[in-house]
Amino acid sequence: MSRSRRLVHAAVGGVLALSCTALTAPARAAAAAAEPVGTVRLVTEKRVTVDYPWAGASGFQYRPGTTSVTTVDYPDAVPPAHAGPDDLASGTDVMATRDGQKVVQRHRSTGVSATVTLPSGQAYRAAVGWSVLTLDSTGALHVLRAPDGAVTADTPVTGFPEGARPVVFRTGGSVTRLAIVYVLDGRTSVGLVDLADGAFRTYVTGDEPVPEVAFNDRWLVADWQAVRVDSEPGTQPTALTRTGERLEAVVGDRLLLGNPDFVLGGTEAALTARSLVTGATDTVLPSSFGGIGPTPDGGALATAGPSSLDWNIHRIRLDDNGGLLTTEVARVPAAATAVQGLAAAGGELLLHGATPGGSLRHSGFQLDATGRPTGPQTPRSPGLAAPTCLGGDAACPQLEALGDGRVGHLHTDANGEESVVTVGLDTTTLLSAPTGGDSGGRIAGSTGRYVLYNGASGKQRVVDFPRGATSGTTVLTRDRTAAAVWGQTLWTPGSTQGTATGRNLKTGTTTTVTTGAPCTPTDLQAVNTWLYWTCGGTAGVLDRATNRRITVPADLGPARLADGFLLRENRTTHELLLTDFHSGTATTRTLVELPAADQNTGGSNGRWAVDRFGGHVAYLNGTYGEVSIVGGGVPTSPLAQMEAQVYSPSVIGRSFPWSPVWQLNKPSTWTLTLTNAFGTVVRTLTGSSTAAAVRPAWDGTTDTGGPTSGTHTWKLTAHPRDGQGPDLTLSGTMTLG
Repeated sequence: MSRSRRLVHAAVGGVLALSCTALTAPARAAAAAAEPVGTVRLVTEKRVTVDYPWAGASGFQYRPGTTSVTTVDYPDAVPPAHAGPDDLASGTDVMATRDGQKVVQRHRSTGVSATVTLPSGQAYRAAVGWSVLTLDSTGALHVLRAPDGAVTADTPVTGFPEGARPVVFRTGGSVTRLAIVYVLDGRTSVGLVDLADGAFRTYVTGDEPVPEVAFNDRWLVADWQAVRVDSEPGTQPTALTRTGERLEAVVGDRLLLGNPDFVLGGTEAALTARSLVTGATDTVLPSSFGGIGPTPDGGALATAGPSSLDWNIHRIRLDDNGGLLTTEVARVPAAATAVQGLAAAGGELLLHGATPGGSLRHSGFQLDATGRPTGPQTPRSPGLAAPTCLGGDAACPQLEALGDGRVGHLHTDANGEESVVTVGLDTTTLLSAPTGGDSGGRIAGSTGRYVLYNGASGKQRVVDFPRGATSGTTVLTRDRTAAAVWGQTLWTPGSTQGTATGRNLKTGTTTTVTTGAPCTPTDLQAVNTWLYWTCGGTAGVLDRATNRRITVPADLGPARLADGFLLRENRTTHELLLTDFHSGTATTRTLVELPAADQNTGGSNGRWAVDRFGGHVAYLNGTYGEVSIVGGGVPTSPLAQMEAQVYSPSVIGRSFPWSPVWQLNKPSTWTLTLTNAFGTVVRTLTGSSTAAAVRPAWDGTTDTGGPTSGTHTWKLTAHPRDGQGPDLTLSGTMTLG
């Protein structure tokens, strides 16, 4: 058996249109597939570095990595009353475009333009605002400007040391000055050229061959030495304490420091500000790195955020009191990443992919009752190793959404031994259970706390992951047959043909039903009161609530049972076919047409998934990183309890609350009341289910915050989130202490 991973994607086609059109159930396959009600895009959480091709007073441009340039307008930008080359200060909003020996300048907010023509023998070196700096064949520097918009005026730079060789031309937080790093007699110096009159002045000399430089109209900082721009000639710069951070920009009297060379484990890089007057340091933006730089109006731009899911560009300016004001001005879109597995349960879409960057993770998207995404991508597991994949298995990893917020999958260790793993309730917890040295297995079905595992050894295990557990436990081992788990019941073929037996995994009691199958099933699946069987050539569904037996198609590959319908993929036509049997008669229609590329040839349904706890269907739509959702269009079953974990705590408090779990069959909003022995309601809790599981937490206090003790009656009222069917009411008792 080989281990490999498949990238489940195909970079073809475009984004499908969104629609909330209701689905119908015709008696034969429809000619047109249903439109998706929503589409999500799996993105990497790795934050990208941006650069700024242009920044001005009215807005800026940014480019993440190698992607295209995006232009952002500041909503509060006010065009100046006058702008032009005769007013250097208005150059803070000039965009310059170079074409050979011409530089076209356009003031973005007013539209005023000018064209600077480089004289013969002069080479372009830099431009800022309305000014262009050139170097001629003799080594002399020039400042060019077009004061009337067309005729170029040439101002020679004076004061630049004879014999000096300029090596770096640097713009900063100014449109009236430009920094030049030069080498003379083996030493490196940094100075500023005044663009108004071409006067150059050296401020800092050091030993760094290419020193870091940051400046504005007040300060020049180079090689960790700071000096006022308006200081008397000959003023010695002040040495600054070096850190592992970079000199990013000077805003007012504050030096911005960021992008440290080293960050302690468990901490994040931050953008800090050091006062060049007092030396005081404070944090400007936490979790900030890359994409930090000055703007010509004396401010700065910086990227910051906890991850790429919330990665933003901030504008940094002086406030009215001389402090720093930060404003979020743009959100940087995250890059798409391949969907390597998908699962859906209880109004949640769970996708598996390399979202943290180097490792894999499950990420979740919340869906409303119609299947539309209602929130952002959320991390739902710690970083994970590569999943278990069978040789030639195109549907890898095989995922099983449990309906309680968790997802199960298989992991193989270095010795080739397999474990069943569940994650999903937070970003740190991973619970696993060994399979006794088995390998090459499959997850055959799961709900809530129970996972059904089929090992290549021929053994079948039911693994229990109960509330509060630190690992999974095998509660039943048997010879492998067709089987299904729903709630706390394990369904297997009965002892006589045409029957199936349900075993209560908590009590061990059994019940037998008649399926009418003319064979020993090769597959069993259970959802609510529906029990599906197939023998390969024939298939049927038993409605245990009414004892109706319904014949369903069995002419294609593996099928997936949902609440009131069956899904099958025609791997020749790429149609995903839905058979609706909720009324007692089976009718089949084309739900969606899957992309021809990325065709699945494995035994599982690796490119689509169905929510057995809600009825939505998710599928790879053919665009890299994208998954679309469509409703099944079949009425859901009434709200019901599948399993419950209610107990009486020995100790209770805020750090260790009473945390029962009621596993329901679909999402709900709920109210839990606790009544003391005197019949007084002491506490009322409300919330929404985690997928289809109700998970309240009570710290033992009353609604007013006081203590309570003794035996309490609890009453849970759950309202179906999809609005279909009546509320569900459950009750019982628990004792504190």
